[in-house]
Amino acid sequence: MSEEFDTHLQELRRGTVVLACLELLQSAGYGYGLLEQLGALGFTADANTLYPLLRRLEKQGYLTSEWNTEEARPRKFYRTSPDGLRLAEALIREWRALDRAMDSLAAADPAAPSPSGHERPGSPDTLED
Repeated sequence: MSEEFDTHLQELRRGTVVLACLELLQSAGYGYGLLEQLGALGFTADANTLYPLLRRLEKQGYLTSEWNTEEARPRKFYRTSPDGLRLAEALIREWRALDRAMDSLAAADPAAPSPSGHERPGSPDTLED
């Protein structure tokens, strides 16, 4: 598709990666492993996006972290904090409400007036010849 579509798609997906991280990190995980999990689940993310996101969520108190130095290469493991769990629950509620609203919008009769009393865009009365 077009570059404009790609930009809108990126905006739409941005928040889903935040929520996916909060959900996946209910079990401790590290950056690269999280990238693999996200990819396997169909969430598009790259390291240049994910690592700053993890640091930001940690700074905001939604993730906690600790270093594992027992392996040859130290890794920083993240886990969703209690505040992060509450945020994830709230975001999921909002996601479901938006999903229901989009389903209602998609199922609406395009010829019927909107609840505000205005004609819907694309209805037969608003299309130009």
